[in-house]
Amino acid sequence: MTATQPRVKSICLIRKGDSILVIHAHDNVRGQEFYTPLGGGVRFGERGHDAVTREFKEEIGADIEDVRYIDVLENLFILEGKPGHEIVLVYEARLKDRSLYTKKMFEGRDTGGPFKAEWKDLSSFNSENAPLYPQGLLDLAVKPPIPDF
Repeated sequence: MTATQPRVKSICLIRKGDSILVIHAHDNVRGQEFYTPLGGGVRFGERGHDAVTREFKEEIGADIEDVRYIDVLENLFILEGKPGHEIVLVYEARLKDRSLYTKKMFEGRDTGGPFKAEWKDLSSFNSENAPLYPQGLLDLAVKPPIPDF
């Protein structure tokens, strides 16, 4: 992928009451803390829901089920001083192992190295201090989940 090509990415909202499972991250150039759900790039020939299922398994060793498409977001951003452009497929699902909902922190690994994921209340995100990315995701996340979730 070059800087002139958008990246196709799948992310997944895993809900626990009014909280969602997110990765805490930091942009060193801007000095900004932010959060984003787990997920990653869609490989050639792979469907979005399969990508997000694979990413959860690879990143935190968890299986997800009842994966449902919510929406798509177009994300234009600057991270670590470099421009990015993503087409983000947004899904919601459940953790297959219900005992994982009692964990406070998840240790994981992705292409950027190790990370920690945590449950974060939707009301704690704001645009200036620790926002939820991609832009527009918070609007989708505060909507009631699809029935049966």
